[in-house]
Amino acid sequence: MLAKHIGRMKKSAIAYALALTGGLLLAPPIASAHPHIFVEARLEVLAGPDGNVQELRNVWRFDEVFSSSVLMDFDKNTNLKLDPDELKEVGKTVRDSLAEYDYYTNLTLNGKNIKVNKPDVINVDYRDGQLLMFFAVKPSEPMPLIKGNKLSFGIYDPTLYTSIDFPTDNELVTEGTAFKSCSQKVVRPNPDEVIAENRSTLTDAFFNDPTGTTMSKLFATRIDVEC
Repeated sequence: MLAKHIGRMKKSAIAYALALTGGLLLAPPIASAHPHIFVEARLEVLAGPDGNVQELRNVWRFDEVFSSSVLMDFDKNTNLKLDPDELKEVGKTVRDSLAEYDYYTNLTLNGKNIKVNKPDVINVDYRDGQLLMFFAVKPSEPMPLIKGNKLSFGIYDPTLYTSIDFPTDNELVTEGTAFKSCSQKVVRPNPDEVIAENRSTLTDAFFNDPTGTTMSKLFATRIDVEC
C-alpha cells in the first residue's frame, strides 16, 4: 500500500513526506510509529499591543538526510544547491501541504482548540547541508491574555512521522507586554505518563489513527500560560 502511495506522490519528495506527517496517507498506529524526519525547532509567541496573541514565529531546521532528499528533488538545474527560485518552490510546497493540518500547531484557549491561518509565506534556506524554514502563523480567532484565561502553545506531529524537538526550554519563548501579567511554563510531556493519566479518554480510534482526534495536543512540547 505504501508503494502505491509513493508512486502517486512521487512528484515531490517533500510533498510526500509532509503529506505522510499530516495524515494524508494511512497513519501508522501510534504504538508502532517512529519518526523518519527530525527537526530542531524554535517557537516565539508574540503578543500584540491589543493584549491578544498576535502570531507564532517558527524556525525549523531539518536533519541532513531529509534535507538531501529535498535537494535532489528540487535542484532542477543540477548544480548541487538550491537557488532562490528553487527555495521559493520548496516553501510554496510546504505552505500548501501543511495548510489542512495547521502546520503542526496546537493552540488552546481555556481548553478550546484554536486553528491558525495560512502563513503569508514560508521562507526557506539551505545551509551546511540542512534545510531551514522560517514562518509565522496567526490564530484564526482572538486569544486574549486577560485574567482567568489559560492558553497553550505547542508544535507536534500527531502521526510521529516527524520528530519536532526543542533542544532547550530557551527555544520556546513569549514576547510582548501582555505576557508579563501571566505565569508561564514549558511542558515536556512524558508519553507513558500521558497515556496512563488519560487512558479513559484515549479511545481505540486515537491509538489507531491519532490524526482523527484532537487528543494529540496532550503529547506536544508546549508553553502553558495562565493569566
